[in-house]
Amino acid sequence: MLLEKKNRIRLRDKTLQDVFQDYTWRCDNELSRLDGMAPLDMPLSDFLTRYKEELENPPPDQCRYAIETYEGKHIGNCMYYDLNEYRGEAEIGILIGEKLYWNNGHGKEAVDSLLKLIFDNVNIQKVYLKTLADNFRAQRCFFKCGFMPSGSIIANGRHFICMETMRSGWLKKWKMSDER
Repeated sequence: MLLEKKNRIRLRDKTLQDVFQDYTWRCDNELSRLDGMAPLDMPLSDFLTRYKEELENPPPDQCRYAIETYEGKHIGNCMYYDLNEYRGEAEIGILIGEKLYWNNGHGKEAVDSLLKLIFDNVNIQKVYLKTLADNFRAQRCFFKCGFMPSGSIIANGRHFICMETMRSGWLKKWKMSDER
């Protein structure tokens, strides 16, 4: 599935061709720190086996997407997970793995595209996320996309800020941006 052109990026379904790039990003110390995780410590062959299994049998409560430029360069990933239609909510995550694309709006465009995809296709009212308390760049991005702080948690010895956005607020924001 491809989304219509919005700006400089598009979301597409993950493919096996993404495995080496994803493995590289998951092994990167800085990217892992910003994700609140330890760098991946497994051979590429094991990662490839798990990757293939997940592509063939995706968990029912999540969808993963590659973020790519309109020129076709894979620059990151995003996903929604812990989808709970009964509670009407899902969590999202995003990674811009190509550092040359940091700090120039690609993350915001990806989050906006992911929210549009979710709210247009999934019956939920709230999307939430967690980001490290010291990851101010991510927090600014999420705030620009309509997320508001909703609390904080300590997990694995790390302090995270919780943020959320509601379908109703997002719809107003989306309509206003379309009218410009």
